[in-house]
Amino acid sequence: MGLMNMPVFSALTDKMRWHQTRQGLLAENVANAETPGYRGHDLAQYDFADRESGFSAATVTTSATQPMHFSVSSSEGGAFDAQRMANFEITPEGNGVTLEDEMMKVTTNLMDYQAATSLYQKSIKILKTALGRQA
Repeated sequence: MGLMNMPVFSALTDKMRWHQTRQGLLAENVANAETPGYRGHDLAQYDFADRESGFSAATVTTSATQPMHFSVSSSEGGAFDAQRMANFEITPEGNGVTLEDEMMKVTTNLMDYQAATSLYQKSIKILKTALGRQA
Protein backbone atom coordinates (compact mmCIF):
# COMPACT_ATOMS: atom_id res chain seq x y z
CA MET A 1 0.00 0.00 0.00
CA GLY A 2 1.38 3.37 -1.00
CA LEU A 3 1.59 6.22 1.45
CA MET A 4 -1.07 8.23 -0.36
CA ASN A 5 -3.48 5.27 -0.28
CA MET A 6 -3.64 5.45 3.50
CA PRO A 7 -6.89 7.20 4.48
CA VAL A 8 -5.23 9.53 7.00
CA PHE A 9 -2.72 10.88 4.49
CA SER A 10 -5.36 11.14 1.79
CA ALA A 11 -7.62 13.15 4.12
CA LEU A 12 -4.77 15.43 5.19
CA THR A 13 -3.80 16.01 1.55
CA ASP A 14 -7.40 16.92 0.71
CA LYS A 15 -7.51 19.26 3.71
CA MET A 16 -4.31 21.03 2.61
CA ARG A 17 -5.66 21.41 -0.94
CA TRP A 18 -8.88 22.84 0.51
CA HIS A 19 -6.86 25.42 2.45
CA GLN A 20 -4.86 26.36 -0.65
CA THR A 21 -8.05 26.89 -2.66
CA ARG A 22 -9.63 28.88 0.17
CA GLN A 23 -6.54 31.08 0.48
CA GLY A 24 -6.91 31.99 -3.20
CA LEU A 25 -10.57 32.92 -2.75
CA LEU A 26 -9.82 34.99 0.35
CA ALA A 27 -7.02 36.81 -1.49
CA GLU A 28 -9.47 37.56 -4.30
CA ASN A 29 -11.93 38.96 -1.74
CA VAL A 30 -9.25 41.24 -0.27
CA ALA A 31 -8.17 42.38 -3.74
CA ASN A 32 -11.76 43.32 -4.59
CA ALA A 33 -12.61 44.98 -1.27
CA GLU A 34 -13.14 48.34 -3.00
CA THR A 35 -14.85 47.02 -6.14
CA PRO A 36 -18.45 48.25 -6.35
CA GLY A 37 -21.01 45.44 -6.30
CA TYR A 38 -18.48 42.72 -5.44
CA ARG A 39 -19.62 40.05 -2.99
CA GLY A 40 -17.06 37.91 -1.24
CA HIS A 41 -16.70 34.17 -1.82
CA ASP A 42 -15.77 31.37 0.53
CA LEU A 43 -15.68 27.58 0.47
CA ALA A 44 -17.98 25.28 2.37
CA GLN A 45 -16.31 24.12 5.57
CA TYR A 46 -14.06 21.07 5.13
CA ASP A 47 -15.35 18.13 7.14
CA PHE A 48 -13.30 15.02 7.89
CA ALA A 49 -16.56 13.15 8.62
CA ASP A 50 -17.25 13.06 4.87
CA ARG A 51 -14.02 11.13 4.38
CA GLU A 52 -14.15 8.82 7.38
CA SER A 53 -15.41 5.81 5.42
CA GLY A 54 -11.81 4.64 4.97
CA PHE A 55 -10.94 4.93 8.65
CA SER A 56 -11.20 2.02 11.01
CA ALA A 57 -12.11 2.80 14.59
CA ALA A 58 -10.97 0.91 17.65
CA THR A 59 -13.39 0.43 20.50
CA VAL A 60 -12.13 1.52 23.90
CA THR A 61 -13.98 0.88 27.13
CA THR A 62 -13.20 1.97 30.65
CA SER A 63 -13.88 0.35 33.96
CA ALA A 64 -13.85 1.99 37.37
CA THR A 65 -12.33 0.09 40.26
CA GLN A 66 -13.29 2.90 42.63
CA PRO A 67 -16.43 5.01 42.09
CA MET A 68 -14.57 8.30 42.65
CA HIS A 69 -11.87 7.58 40.04
CA PHE A 70 -14.03 9.01 37.30
CA SER A 71 -15.70 12.20 38.40
CA VAL A 72 -16.84 14.32 35.53
CA SER A 73 -18.71 17.52 36.05
CA SER A 74 -20.12 19.73 33.37
CA SER A 75 -20.98 23.35 33.71
CA GLU A 76 -23.77 24.65 31.60
CA GLY A 77 -22.68 27.74 29.71
CA GLY A 78 -19.26 29.15 30.42
CA ALA A 79 -16.56 31.01 28.58
CA PHE A 80 -16.52 28.69 25.55
CA ASP A 81 -20.13 29.02 24.42
CA ALA A 82 -20.77 30.01 20.84
CA GLN A 83 -21.36 33.73 20.51
CA ARG A 84 -22.92 35.55 17.64
CA MET A 85 -20.70 37.91 15.74
CA ALA A 86 -22.07 41.26 14.66
CA ASN A 87 -23.00 41.26 10.98
CA PHE A 88 -21.53 44.06 8.92
CA GLU A 89 -23.67 45.90 6.45
CA ILE A 90 -23.22 46.09 2.71
CA THR A 91 -21.60 49.36 1.67
CA PRO A 92 -23.59 51.89 -0.39
CA GLU A 93 -21.63 50.78 -3.46
CA GLY A 94 -22.96 47.25 -2.93
CA ASN A 95 -19.65 45.74 -1.78
CA GLY A 96 -20.05 43.03 0.86
CA VAL A 97 -16.37 42.50 1.75
CA THR A 98 -15.08 43.67 5.12
CA LEU A 99 -11.29 43.70 5.25
CA GLU A 100 -11.16 42.93 8.97
CA ASP A 101 -13.25 39.79 8.53
CA GLU A 102 -11.29 38.66 5.51
CA MET A 103 -7.95 39.12 7.27
CA MET A 104 -9.22 37.10 10.23
CA LYS A 105 -10.27 34.34 7.84
CA VAL A 106 -6.85 34.47 6.13
CA THR A 107 -5.06 34.14 9.48
CA THR A 108 -7.30 31.28 10.63
CA ASN A 109 -6.84 29.54 7.30
CA LEU A 110 -3.06 29.88 7.57
CA MET A 111 -2.98 28.49 11.10
CA ASP A 112 -5.18 25.52 10.14
CA TYR A 113 -3.00 24.83 7.09
CA GLN A 114 0.13 24.87 9.23
CA ALA A 115 -1.49 22.47 11.70
CA ALA A 116 -2.40 20.06 8.88
CA THR A 117 1.11 20.16 7.39
CA SER A 118 2.66 19.65 10.82
CA LEU A 119 0.41 16.66 11.46
CA TYR A 120 1.32 15.25 8.04
CA GLN A 121 5.05 15.63 8.68
CA LYS A 122 4.82 14.12 12.17
CA SER A 123 2.86 11.16 10.83
CA ILE A 124 5.54 10.48 8.21
CA LYS A 125 8.23 10.65 10.91
CA ILE A 126 6.28 8.15 13.03
CA LEU A 127 5.99 5.77 10.07
CA LYS A 128 9.71 6.09 9.32
CA THR A 129 10.53 5.35 12.94
CA ALA A 130 8.21 2.36 12.96
CA LEU A 131 9.89 1.02 9.83
CA GLY A 132 13.30 1.43 11.43
CA ARG A 133 14.50 4.19 9.13
CA GLN A 134 16.20 7.38 10.23
CA ALA A 135 13.47 9.93 11.04
